[in-house]
Amino acid sequence: MDKPGGRKIHTGDTPSMGGIAIFSGVMLAIAIWMPFPHIQKFKFLFGAMGVMFLVGLRDDLVPVRPLVKLAAQLLASTMIIFLLDIRLSSLYNLFTIDQLPYIISVTLTLFTFIVITNSYNLIDGLDGLASSIGIIAFFFFGIYFFLVGIVQYSIICFSFIGALIAFLNFNWQPSRIFMGDTGALLIGSVLSVITIKFIDYNFHLPLDNQFRIESSVGVGIAVIIIPLFDTLRVFISRALKKKSPFSPDKTHIHHLLMRLGFSHSGTTLIIIAVNIGIILLALALDFLGDNLLVPIVIATCVILSVSLDQLVKESVARKKQKISKRFRRD
Repeated sequence: MDKPGGRKIHTGDTPSMGGIAIFSGVMLAIAIWMPFPHIQKFKFLFGAMGVMFLVGLRDDLVPVRPLVKLAAQLLASTMIIFLLDIRLSSLYNLFTIDQLPYIISVTLTLFTFIVITNSYNLIDGLDGLASSIGIIAFFFFGIYFFLVGIVQYSIICFSFIGALIAFLNFNWQPSRIFMGDTGALLIGSVLSVITIKFIDYNFHLPLDNQFRIESSVGVGIAVIIIPLFDTLRVFISRALKKKSPFSPDKTHIHHLLMRLGFSHSGTTLIIIAVNIGIILLALALDFLGDNLLVPIVIATCVILSVSLDQLVKESVARKKQKISKRFRRD
């Protein structure tokens, strides 16, 4: 049970083992729909998923040290890189840099895997938010992989969508169950693998392929921008306040929106709309290439973030004025 208190938003004891149902649903769907030769091919991916599932389950039952989580993520990511050969082989002409030395490619992929996995884990702080972000991302990648003809990745994406939609039925406000680290670490790790595969595979598609996206990195970032940017802004905010980047607080995007008076569901819907909007913006400006699209996506997020911070400051100032007036009257 996840007990309330501290910076947690929920007010009652809530089961936090939803990740078990998500994992079970995903694996059952894959077993039913994926051809057996592909199941054999993805055995190392399933092994990595098992590692993340077990460490998340252990953390939900009895909290584990951050180093243990990191070690599990490194183990899972090395399985993906060395046994499945899924990695960022270059910078895909971003900043005019193409091919990377193998050791740098491996290091960059490890870093990307850990960042995406933990970013998704950190966004899991509101009813329905992490589930909805996961559904959006897997839907985009699932459709893309289906269109370009690697259906096995599409099956994995839609297996997660099915599990997350079923889970969302119990996770929408008022939430009756949380996915916990069991689900968040599992989904975040698979999402990192799918994102890396998308960027690398799309870049190497023939130029005349009708489904090839011009800006692999920019569109890939746009799909998972909410957890990535939220984690980045929180870390920068804590660093400017001379706090540890890992110290808990209530400065995440969903916390700020709730301070403006939005409910759990209202906040989730706003963030979903922003996520979809940024994806559509990236697709509309895809022709610009990564060197322009990546800064545009980041600048858009910075503008939205600054605007949100300003709205929160104005809201706090108005509340202080009201309290001050009431105090004077009394």
